[in-house]
Amino acid sequence: MTKLTLVVACALIDADNRVLIAQRPEGKQLAGLWEFPGGKLEPGERPEPALIRELREELGIEVKEACLAPLTFASHGYETFHLLMPLYICRRWEGTVASKEGQALAWVRANKLRDYPMPPADIPLIPPLIDLLM
Repeated sequence: MTKLTLVVACALIDADNRVLIAQRPEGKQLAGLWEFPGGKLEPGERPEPALIRELREELGIEVKEACLAPLTFASHGYETFHLLMPLYICRRWEGTVASKEGQALAWVRANKLRDYPMPPADIPLIPPLIDLLM
């Protein structure tokens, strides 16, 4: 039986309708690929608090649960596990987005996201963002 891994991700959208992506640092699986910020849920954790925690840890920002809106999700089979990843959008947060884990960050127009190499699970998340933002 394949292990199901639940990961939550967020498309932060700035006032200019650009989306934040982060580059996976060296030493991590899929290093060098770009992805939407987020991460794995802790046991017993709900997706929204997990995302709020990850955004605080990775980017140093505070997000309120009411500002997270589910947009779409990815379901992707990797070799050793199956990934289920809801993607939320967020347009309001407190603080300034900064790289807290040494990862490169980029604010990108939705129709330019395909110019950045991404993990296979992230690619199907792009069309709904283009539909939303273009």
